[in-house]
Amino acid sequence: MAKIKITSRITLDEQEITERFIRSGGPGGQNVNKVASAVQLRFDVKNSPNLPEHVRQKILMSGDQRVTGAGEIVISAERFRTQEANRREALDRLKNMIRKAAYVPKKRKPTRPTLASKKRRLEGKKKRGQLKKTRSGKIDVQ
Repeated sequence: MAKIKITSRITLDEQEITERFIRSGGPGGQNVNKVASAVQLRFDVKNSPNLPEHVRQKILMSGDQRVTGAGEIVISAERFRTQEANRREALDRLKNMIRKAAYVPKKRKPTRPTLASKKRRLEGKKKRGQLKKTRSGKIDVQ
């Protein structure tokens, strides 16, 4: 049973992913009509035992068009002419989607402005005020 590493904490079993090869559209001459090089990758998010609950909920609630009503991710890849390259691309897209859902932004720590930054701000305001005074014609430079 091969494992697919997504993040340092999340790994998926290869059996959780199903792949179906279909004929690809677009340019390619007779090769397009003969070879099923496009891949349709499916991953059942709802029933996966390896996904943390918060990641599962984030994916299901994302509104992404690749997530079906049954809780499955369906990714189609047909950019390349070979099955292997399309498989890699589809798997990379799945990994990126799960990584994006697993990302938790850092909590912001509120800080206070330093004394020097306060002084710089006030100095800038004074200079700006002086500039405006000189424009109005009332010259009162100190």
